[in-house]
Amino acid sequence: MKKIILIIIASIFLLVVRAQKDLPYKLIASIQGDIVDFAVDNLDNVFILTGTDQLKKYSVNGDSVAVFNNVKKFGKVSTVDVSNPLKVLLYYKDFSTIVVLDRLLTIRNTIDLRQQNIFQVNAIGQSYDNNIWVYDEGNSKLKKINDEGKTLLETSDFRLLFDQAPHIKNIFDQDGFVYLYDPQQNVFVFDYYGALRNKIMISGWQDLKVAGKFIFGINNDTLHRYEINTFRVGEEKLPGPLKNSLKVNFTSSRLYALKKDLLEIYSLH
Repeated sequence: MKKIILIIIASIFLLVVRAQKDLPYKLIASIQGDIVDFAVDNLDNVFILTGTDQLKKYSVNGDSVAVFNNVKKFGKVSTVDVSNPLKVLLYYKDFSTIVVLDRLLTIRNTIDLRQQNIFQVNAIGQSYDNNIWVYDEGNSKLKKINDEGKTLLETSDFRLLFDQAPHIKNIFDQDGFVYLYDPQQNVFVFDYYGALRNKIMISGWQDLKVAGKFIFGINNDTLHRYEINTFRVGEEKLPGPLKNSLKVNFTSSRLYALKKDLLEIYSLH
């Protein structure tokens, strides 16, 4: 009996040691410099936003690809959306303006939302059909606009749908649905016709991202993963080097962690 117990204890010890050695994250690269924010597209290109609102693009190999320097005309950047690698969106909340860039960060056009009578927008996101989703808090509606700012579709007034109108922070277009995140309430799921399909009871997660069939987020140094099809929630503590990161982002193969003046890139294995 003692021999069996010793074998079990030894096996557990080996599993713990192996788990410590085989962390799911491996540091593969880093970018140093003036970095206040960043975004990553689905090709693992990295977009760095500096303290002067200069936008820099780096390839998956870490090579500098392009720089957007026209930083003073529209004020401070509020949102960088790179979900479409060929079309980068910069949203300037103070001026209610969206600047559309191509893959080399050259301006394609600008959209002044005020000219469309849209004055209160906190969140924007790219749509599957190359248009743009905006949440207009002024009339509590999700709207789809084209590159000229014309409204193509809008939902019902959210004040009629919910007891409390949400304050949307993020918009994601993924696999036939639009996900709107209010950190104080839920993730609201709409179809492409503007009909509410579901509410996912997720709140308090930071750095939330919808990627494939999963919703990822960070809360108290814990990585949370919600599987959309099965409703299962998984979580794991972030290893020491990733704790207290200023921002974390994910792709299918990499994890990105922003520290002060340093962006660390980890492979998932």
